[in-house]
Amino acid sequence: MTQPANDREKVVSKLPPDLQQKLKVRSAQHAMDIQHAVEAGIEAWRGLGSNLPAVDTSGAKTFSTFLPEDQWSEFRDDCTARGVSIVQGLSQSVTLWLEKNPGPAVERPRFPRRLIVCNQKGGVGKTAVASGVGQSMAEDSESLHRVRVSKHLAILTEEESNPLDYEELIGLGLRVLLVDFDPQGHLTRQLGHELLDIKGDSLTKHMAGNAQGDIADLIVPVTTEDNRFGDRLHLLPACTDAFLLDVELSKVRAREAALERALAPIEADVDVIVVDCPPSLGLSMDAAAYYGRRRPEEEPGNSGILIIVQAEDSSADAYDLLTSQLEDLRDDMSIELDYLGIVVNHYDSRRGTIATTSLQSWVDIKDPRVVGVIGDLKEQKEAVRVKQPLLSYAPRCDQAVGMRALAREIS
Repeated sequence: MTQPANDREKVVSKLPPDLQQKLKVRSAQHAMDIQHAVEAGIEAWRGLGSNLPAVDTSGAKTFSTFLPEDQWSEFRDDCTARGVSIVQGLSQSVTLWLEKNPGPAVERPRFPRRLIVCNQKGGVGKTAVASGVGQSMAEDSESLHRVRVSKHLAILTEEESNPLDYEELIGLGLRVLLVDFDPQGHLTRQLGHELLDIKGDSLTKHMAGNAQGDIADLIVPVTTEDNRFGDRLHLLPACTDAFLLDVELSKVRAREAALERALAPIEADVDVIVVDCPPSLGLSMDAAAYYGRRRPEEEPGNSGILIIVQAEDSSADAYDLLTSQLEDLRDDMSIELDYLGIVVNHYDSRRGTIATTSLQSWVDIKDPRVVGVIGDLKEQKEAVRVKQPLLSYAPRCDQAVGMRALAREIS
């Protein structure tokens, strides 16, 4: 809640907890202060010609806000005149505002967003970032989630965190498909699923023109006990036959478009497709990058390349090789290929000068710019161990709030 203007006074009453939560969420959905929502609700309630049905106020808890001078005293007089308690009148006012201001529909992209998460260097945490960004985009838009304020890019240590660095924002509520494009299958296993049977259908077979069925039949939901993602988060599991993908693609015409052809049938059912790429600079990387190109009439930055690095010297060499290949593909195919940014992963300032100076080197690049710095903390490793999505396992940890900030930074 923002600080009140000079012409407002603090008022204290009670509201049922569920109404307080709905008010908090709905005001956030409309980018509105709670105090202004309550003010509008009271004004509408006072203008009614008859009483509303009684609201169940059992279990009401203390609630305070700031209202214009005299509104509260006039409201109390109206409650007395109508024969209702102040708590009942306030509950009716909030309920009325909620009814008059329904939650906005989720804004869906015109084109399905295609996020290509890559770096041929292993161990930089591509899978963790791909998964975390996808989870962040699929969180419930009817709930508030802890997000790191975007201007605080660097996540240092838990001890250095400041409560003022966070805010509570509604979830993005998008329909997300995570594509495990890495034959090692880390993403698939980390989310508690098994790799596809090599004798059955797979993404590789669809790309190579040897599909055995519909690709939609391979997709599985990512479910959690807290139902954080509803039915919005899904996974296309990996298969070990992807180790042979570059060989198979060498036999395919227009091989750069193979991933696009394979995934095209399911694009209408999702808002975001996150591709977790293998640590490779082969033909499969070309196919992934081509899939992330800007399509005709697609706005810049809707889709593109998200590069994951670490704050250490060897990442810089790998980055140069990757961007060189991407630039060659852009020139050879005459395509528009947008960089969504660089994510510095596994960052820990306690590692000293190498970490801090490397981070500064990434920040100094400017184009593409650093869009997120994710700390090297224990919760991600624990989530992997128990095969749960990070944002469900530890939704308020620094890595989780950093993933949400990253998802918003590239949206």
